[in-house]
Amino acid sequence: MTALWQCTATELVAGFRAKQWSPKEALDSVLERLEAVNPGLNAVIALADDAQEAAERSSLRYIEGRPLSPLDGVPISIKDNLLLAGVPATWGTTALRHWIPDHDELPVARLRQAGAVLFAKTNAPEFTLEGYTDNPVYGVTGSPWAPALTPGGSSGGAAAAVAAGIGPLALGTDGGGSIRRPAAHCGLVGLKPSIGTVPRADGFPQILLDFEVAGPLARCVEDAALMLNVLEGACLEDRQSWMEHSGRRTTASRVLCVSSLPGCPVDPQIRRHVEKAATTFSRMGLEVVFDTLPLELAALNEIWSEVGQIGLAHLAETHPTWLEHASPKYQDMANAGARLPASRLWHTLDVVSCLRRQVDTLFTSTDMLLMPSIAALSWPASQAYPPTIDGQPVGPRGHAVFTGWVNAAGNPAINLPVEPSHEGLPIGLQLIGPWQSEHLLLDLAQRYQRLAPWKARYADLWER
Repeated sequence: MTALWQCTATELVAGFRAKQWSPKEALDSVLERLEAVNPGLNAVIALADDAQEAAERSSLRYIEGRPLSPLDGVPISIKDNLLLAGVPATWGTTALRHWIPDHDELPVARLRQAGAVLFAKTNAPEFTLEGYTDNPVYGVTGSPWAPALTPGGSSGGAAAAVAAGIGPLALGTDGGGSIRRPAAHCGLVGLKPSIGTVPRADGFPQILLDFEVAGPLARCVEDAALMLNVLEGACLEDRQSWMEHSGRRTTASRVLCVSSLPGCPVDPQIRRHVEKAATTFSRMGLEVVFDTLPLELAALNEIWSEVGQIGLAHLAETHPTWLEHASPKYQDMANAGARLPASRLWHTLDVVSCLRRQVDTLFTSTDMLLMPSIAALSWPASQAYPPTIDGQPVGPRGHAVFTGWVNAAGNPAINLPVEPSHEGLPIGLQLIGPWQSEHLLLDLAQRYQRLAPWKARYADLWER
């Protein structure tokens, strides 16, 4: 018999409605799984004291036939940079080691209002500014596929938890690929919504302009769609959530596949497996064109590191004690940001605005863009980034070249697993769509999932 921790959220809810099992039993199974595997992963860093009570209330609602939503009773973990009332929110930095918020951040509040059982916080790097998961408060997180290797970052704890069966869903954030890359490294579905689709309010200060959005990590596309349906929708507290695209795309016929970028090495297995997976979309009846990316990214790459520096400099002004106790690396970044002239921020905004116009133009000639989510396979868990890819030296974001520009553009993107490497390590592709095309992405992703049953390839981990 399948243990409840192995079930997807969709399967759990079907069982709740059929009275095959209860939310209380589902939570107990997930917590048993956590006890068994989390010591070797360090994915979950804190538990919510009120989770059992929430599961019991949800169980009663199903008995009475009045669940609050299609997520009612589903155990969901929350990334440490998102506020969950009554549970520590450290943002991976020592100054916040003992801080416990008294309220939920807006996306978290929407999950709670939907009846989800918010049971845990997951690990993240300090200030969520890294592509691996380690911090001075909780330490290093490993991948369920190979605990000595990284699950990526910054939603590394979230991805490791879901991949290991510690809850079927996690809420993460993506400011430069931080949902999609960990999803790729862990064999998951990870959705980065458009800016404004999931409103943000009542959380930590934004330090990456408006690039960072909240979204789901899941083991199947259906579960990601369930969470998005709860999270999305305009809110007065976030003006960007009211932005509408008059020509929202509802169908797609042409996909542009870009498997490499100029001057950026890619692991040969990643490139080969993503190109192979792209042919699945041809079987779905779409025209797949293999070509180069018709965007100029040099200006964005030039200012990318300055965005975090300026954000940390502002954080140092508004919350000086946080940076006084931060790791030296982030103090240095904040100092570098403080030395930049104000005109540099204005230049950054111009670069971002120009990129967004380019991307809008791109989607007048193609419906979807398909790229790798990662340029490198998982590397040692305590190492910030792989120093070489395909035998060529790379810098700190060499592994992340495919994702950051999508955040700056503000467009939605979803990671989908492809055939693993010969070492057994997960690989992912990202499908990128026009502004506010999340539901089209999810529809295409579900069709891809049916034709390329990657869940079966990755099921070995979930059955252990």
